[in-house]
Amino acid sequence: KALSTMRLEAMSLGAAACVLLLSLQASAFSPTSLPLSRSSFAPSSSARHSLRTPVAATSLNSRRSSIAPLRSAKTPKVSMGVDLATADPKDVRVLVAGCTGYIGRFVTKELIKRGYNVVAFSRDKAGVGGKKSMDDIRADFQGADVRFGDVTDMKSLEEVGFKDKVDVVVSCLASRTGGIQDSNDIDYQASLNCLNALRAQGGSHYVLLSAICVQKPLLEFQRAKLKLEEAIQAQDDVTYSIVRPTAFFKSLAGQVSIVKGGNPYVMFGDGEICKANAISEADLAIVMADCITEKDRYNKVLPVGGPGEPVTPLQQSEILFNLFDKEPKYIKVPIAVFDGIIGTIEFFSKFFPSLVDTAEFAKIGRYYATEDMVGPSYGTTTLEDFFKDVAENGLQGQELGDQAVFNIDGK
Repeated sequence: KALSTMRLEAMSLGAAACVLLLSLQASAFSPTSLPLSRSSFAPSSSARHSLRTPVAATSLNSRRSSIAPLRSAKTPKVSMGVDLATADPKDVRVLVAGCTGYIGRFVTKELIKRGYNVVAFSRDKAGVGGKKSMDDIRADFQGADVRFGDVTDMKSLEEVGFKDKVDVVVSCLASRTGGIQDSNDIDYQASLNCLNALRAQGGSHYVLLSAICVQKPLLEFQRAKLKLEEAIQAQDDVTYSIVRPTAFFKSLAGQVSIVKGGNPYVMFGDGEICKANAISEADLAIVMADCITEKDRYNKVLPVGGPGEPVTPLQQSEILFNLFDKEPKYIKVPIAVFDGIIGTIEFFSKFFPSLVDTAEFAKIGRYYATEDMVGPSYGTTTLEDFFKDVAENGLQGQELGDQAVFNIDGK
C-alpha cells in the first residue's frame, strides 16, 4: 500500500527507490497508459502533421476527433444490426463496462451528452477504494440506465447488463493493480466476456480502451491486454475499434502537491528519459465516443496521445517549479536501483509465492521509469494546462487509489 505519511525530503536516493517500489501497487501511472518508444509505431510524416492540428471543442459536432490507425486487421463488416453512422443516438444502446474508472467515467458522460441510450454497468461498490455506493453512482450518471453486476460473471452480464439488446459495448476495464491474476481476470477475461455477450446478441460494434504499451509487452497485464486484442481481431461477428492511449494526466499528477509544498521533485536517472505526450480524459473520451460513428475507425488499432511535443520528467518539474514559484530541487534515483530490488524480490519469491505479485509491481515501476509513452497528437488540453488547473482547483478527481505512490489524496 502507498505510505500515507511519506516525506520525500527525508529520503536518501536508495531509500526513495525502495519506498517507491516496495509500496508499489501499480505505480504512479495507470496500467492502461504505460510508455513505449515512438520508433516502434511512428506514423508517416503526413499523418503526424494532420494529427498535430488542434481540434476545436466548441460544440458536439465540431469536437469529432481525427486520428490515424496503426493498422487494420480486416475489411470492416458491412452487415450490421444498426447503421451506427446514421442512427439517432437515442436508438443506439451503448453498454459501458468500467464506467466508474478514471477514463470510463468521462467516456460515459460523453456518451450521455451525445444522447445515446447508455447502460452504465458497474459493481455495487466502485471508485477508489470502493467508496462509491450505488446511490453515488446513479447520481454521477444521470441520464444513463445504471445497472449493477459483475463483469467476471457471464450470468450477471447476460441477465443484468445485456437484459435488453445492446448495440455497442465500450470497455474501459482495467486491472486495479497490474497483478498477475488480476490482469488475467480483468484486462483479458472480463472484457472478453463483454465481447462474447455482445456477439451472442447480434450486436454491432465493440470499442476497447487498451494501451500503447502492449506493443512492447514485458509485463503481465500488457500480455493480457494483447491477448484480448488478438481475440477481438480474430472474430468477425462485430466490428471493433481498439484505442491505445499513451499516458493520462493523472499519471503525471503525483508530484504536484509535493512540489507545491516545497519538497524535492523525485525523478529517475537524469530526468531526460520516459518522455510523454499525455492525453486529457476529456479529449480521450471524445476519441472513444467517435469510434462508434466513424466507420474509418472500424476494425482498426488507433494509437493516440495528447497535443504538443512529448515532455520529459525534467521538463515536467520545470513547469511545476515555475508554476508554484519554487526553487528547483531534486531527488535523483539511479535506474540501476530497480534491477537490484527486482532481482532480490524475484529470488525470495521462489520461497515465498506471495512475493510474485510484488516482483511484478516492481517491474511495472521500472517500465514506467525507463520507457517513453508517445503517440500521435490529438486534442487541445496540454499538460501545462492541466497543471495550472490543479494549482487553482486541487487534485479532486485525480485519486490513484491502488496505483498511488506519491500520496495523492485528491485534496
